Formats: sequence, structure tokens, C-alpha cells
Amino acid sequence: MTAAVPGSRRFRPGLEAAANGAGILVLVLAVAVFPVSALAQQGVLSNANQVVMFLPIGAVGLVVARRLPRNPIGWLLLACAAGALLSAAAGPYAWLVYRLGHRLPLGPLALVLAMSWPTLYLTLPPVILLFPDGTLPSRRWRPVLRAYLAVTVGLLLSVYAVLAITLASGTVRIDASGDLTALDSPSGNTAWISAVVTVVFPVMAAFWLAFLGRLALSWRRAARERRQQLKWLLSGTAASLACGLIGIFTGVFGSHAPAAVQAIAGFLNDSSFVVVAVCVGVAILKYRLYDIDRIISRTLAYAIVTGLLIGVYVGLVTLTTSVLPFTSTVGVALSTLAAAAIFNPVRRRVQHAVDRRFNRARYDAGQTVAVFAAQLKDAVDLDSIGNDLAEAVDQALEPAHVSVWISPQR
Repeated sequence: MTAAVPGSRRFRPGLEAAANGAGILVLVLAVAVFPVSALAQQGVLSNANQVVMFLPIGAVGLVVARRLPRNPIGWLLLACAAGALLSAAAGPYAWLVYRLGHRLPLGPLALVLAMSWPTLYLTLPPVILLFPDGTLPSRRWRPVLRAYLAVTVGLLLSVYAVLAITLASGTVRIDASGDLTALDSPSGNTAWISAVVTVVFPVMAAFWLAFLGRLALSWRRAARERRQQLKWLLSGTAASLACGLIGIFTGVFGSHAPAAVQAIAGFLNDSSFVVVAVCVGVAILKYRLYDIDRIISRTLAYAIVTGLLIGVYVGLVTLTTSVLPFTSTVGVALSTLAAAAIFNPVRRRVQHAVDRRFNRARYDAGQTVAVFAAQLKDAVDLDSIGNDLAEAVDQALEPAHVSVWISPQR
């Protein structure tokens, strides 16, 4: 049991007010992205992906910071969302000044704020290392975290050094993608930034892998509740990677795909970080923590069933239209009916197999209920039925106390 820190309650209202202020700032920045983008003639929805990605991250950070103000993860998520949305809002303003040539005040400040994107690397990866209670796993990780922060701050200072050199020389140029030319295509007195990026990003990637490896190593000695928290984070990471890969493959190979498909793929790619943030919030707050086994088993089952049905559907369409004498319309209709007819049987079998491997508690509970139902068919003694029922409930649900009440006969 952790002892209460004297005077800790005195600072909680102040921390809650700070969290509320940070949340309002994130919301204001998200709203400001749209009018500034419209003024910059970039379209109202041109930077909407930044809002879709980082506004939910800020919301999760706000909830965690309010509920657990001593946990730095909530504040890191708020800082991540604020930095990203500040860059998204300031970028179009800098475009107005340095690309379109409008004479507006505070152009250099807008350019400085638009370069706040490295805060993503400064805030998000430490969330993985500090997950879930906001503390380092051991003292040995202190120099690792300090080294990572030093490398990331070095990248941030390098970016602002290039920006300072560019502003001092009066040769600020914004390319067609909205990036600073001195950073995107460095040359002359800013060419050194290429070497910095070449060295820094692989080093940061090595740190990220080390942070993820720490989670994998902590699994073996974790208690049941901590394992459930790790499952939430790992499931969110897997879903995020899947969303990102779908977006990448659609962008590379689906250039001729329908606009709706490309829009969905783009949304999945943009919302990949959101899945991780939501899973982190659920795990830290322990909200419906033990539902993760059911979510994993259902997700795997429906993914497997979807893949099987797609394969069956494509095979039946090919068979009916290429081999058998059916028109394409009839072949597609027959294939659709056949796929719909086998959906439920396939789903039940796949769900049973997945539960047996990934949701063992539910599988064991189902087996216990099935055994009790079989015994109930031949039971005639009321006392034995009550004992069997109490035993089945105890094995399936593991309650702290079980009692059976039998209504007296009238």
C-alpha cells in the first residue's frame, strides 16, 4: 500500500486546471487549422488529417491527466497533440507569407511554430517506456531515457539552427509541399542538416526498438493485471501497424482504386496513432481492462472468417463464370448466396478455435456450462443439482461466494 504524500491533495486542483487549459489549447489549435488552411488556398480539408490524428490523442491525454495528474503519460500525450496541431495551424500561415507573398505580421514566428513537429519524437516514444504507471522500470533505464532525450533535443536544435540561418540570410523558401526548402532540400550553409538526419533517425529508431523490447521482456514477470494492460498496448500497436500498412499499400498499389477506397485507406493511415493512444488510455485507467481477451479473439476470428469468405467468393465467381456456363451476373449472385450461407457455420468454428487458443477463460467457461448441461439431463436429485450448479458457476466465473436459493414448494 502506497502512503499518501503530505499536501498532495493541495496541488490536485491546480493540476486539473492545467490539464483543462492544455485541453482547451489543443481544441483551439484544432479549430484554427481549418480557417487558416482556407485562407492559404489549401482547401478546408487539406490539413484535416492532422486534426483527425491528433485531436483524439489530446482527448485521451486530457482524460488521463485529469484522472491521474501525477502520471506523466497524460501530459506527454497533451504535449504531443499540442505540438502537432500547432505545426499544422502555423504551417498554412507561413505558406501565406513566404509562398504566396502576403504581407502579414509575425511571419517568422509562424515559421518557428511550424517547425514544432519534432515534439512528436520527444513525447510519444517515452510514453511506451513509461507505460503504464508513468515510472521507469528500473534505474538502469535512466541513462537510456536521458540519452534518447539528448538525441531528440539535438535534432530539434538542429532544425531551429537551420531555420535561424535561413531567416538571417533572408532566403526563406517554402516548396510546393509546404516544407522549408532549407530542410527538405538542404544546400550551401545548411547542407550539414542532411548528415544530422542520416545519423539521428537510425539512432532514434534503435531507441524505439529498445523501448518496445522492454515491454516484451516485462511480460514474463508481469502480474495478471499488468499483462492485461500490456495486451491493450500491444493490440493497439498491432492495429496501428495494420492501419498504416493498409494506407501505404493502397497509396502505392491502389492509384487506380475508387476514390472511396482511397479515402478509407487514407483515414486508416491517419488514424493509426489514435488507436495506440486510445488503448494506452484504456489500459492506464483500467476501464473495461479484462475485455481485451474478448476483443482480441473476436478481431482474429472475424479477420480469419473475412479472409476465408473472400477466398471462397473469388473462387466461386471464377468457377461459375469461367468454367461453368453461367453469365457473370448469375455467377456473382450464386457466389454471394453461397458465401452468405456458409458465413455462420464458418464463424462458429473459427470462433471456437480462436477462443481455445487466445481466450481460454471463455472457452473453459463454455466447456464447464456444456458439461453441466449434459449432467442436468439425467439428474433427479435436487440437492445434487444445486451442488453441480454451484460448482459450474464457481469454475466458469470464479466468484468470491456462491449460494443457491431454492424456493419452497407451495
